[in-house]
Amino acid sequence: MSYIGKTPTPAPLTSSDITDGIITTTKIADANVTNPKLTSGSQQNFRNIIINGDMSIAQRGTSFSGIGDGGSQYTLDRFKWSEEGATDAAVYTITQSTTVPSGQGFAKSFKVDCTTADTSVDANNIQYVGTAIEGQNLQYLKYGTSSAENMVLSFWVKSNKTGTYGVALINNESTEKLYSQTYTILSADTWEKKTLSYVGDTSNGFDNDNGNSLLIQWYLVAGSGKTSGSSQTWGSNTQANRAAGQTVNLADSTSNEWYITGVQLEAGTTASEFEFLPVDVTEDRCRRYYQIGGNCSGRAYSTGGGEFYYAFEKQMRSAPSATLLDGTSIGEKAGKLHLAGISSYNITALSSASNQTTKSIQFNFAASSLTSGSTMGVLGNPVALDSEL
Repeated sequence: MSYIGKTPTPAPLTSSDITDGIITTTKIADANVTNPKLTSGSQQNFRNIIINGDMSIAQRGTSFSGIGDGGSQYTLDRFKWSEEGATDAAVYTITQSTTVPSGQGFAKSFKVDCTTADTSVDANNIQYVGTAIEGQNLQYLKYGTSSAENMVLSFWVKSNKTGTYGVALINNESTEKLYSQTYTILSADTWEKKTLSYVGDTSNGFDNDNGNSLLIQWYLVAGSGKTSGSSQTWGSNTQANRAAGQTVNLADSTSNEWYITGVQLEAGTTASEFEFLPVDVTEDRCRRYYQIGGNCSGRAYSTGGGEFYYAFEKQMRSAPSATLLDGTSIGEKAGKLHLAGISSYNITALSSASNQTTKSIQFNFAASSLTSGSTMGVLGNPVALDSEL
């Protein structure tokens, strides 16, 4: 048969025509390949539900001492230390550590260091590191329907304290539900990767809003009232089941330390490699919940006071609360703030914030000897803006 002037139609390509040595997945860019069989939770971009799981962002600081003894506060971005129930005496220092699993691509980890021990834990006490997720970021999981996606939680963990630890997912909607499991640190002072699987919940969904819908909690100390139950799959949030099976008390010695990094929660049944994002992308995502306002402009509306505005660098989850970074609450003395170019006229007080939105905030201030109607810059300690879950 002659093919002159014609383009022959090639035979269909079969799997037998392709060898591993010719075509590999590393040669195929994600953007050029689609697969309709992939579930919604298997998307390549932003598959990790957790923000700052590599512990790279620390806007509030890199070291926090005196944590515990009834306290609860955010430390590294999106991760919070909490204590519930009866207050125990244990105290910790939390740091952004450079101790990381070798060869995994991580630069930072979340470190908990016990500085004041407590060997006798009250039955109702529980202490944990946690993070929270907005409901509108969870809609593709299809919870509350027959198509609810399974999930996988993976993380790297290290401690000198071997044994069994509890970890739980909590659906924080009106019908609160708990999914509790355990993991075991097998070797002291050794990084270990843990993977936990979660069956999708077909009966309870997540509200499609900016509220606190899903909590992930890693328990480090838990009294008998939190450990005496049994691990469960999306059952009622019974307190005895929260850390069921936990045997470790991280507070029983000041030699105890616990590290975590590479936290990833994703749809599916198999954990994928950790999704590293550019640092500026992760930082922007964190600023939705917490950011630091810098210098801004304002005006004097009288000789004794004026107003100024912060326009946020990143739109926030909700209208934020505001605190001066020297620890002074808005409404108290603010002597460290002063008017640019008019150094003799320090701001003496800030009134309560007003006109708060997700994009900006307004403050009124008291000063002296101003020129009514004049514009000015406001310098000094910036303001911390907080809209955390």
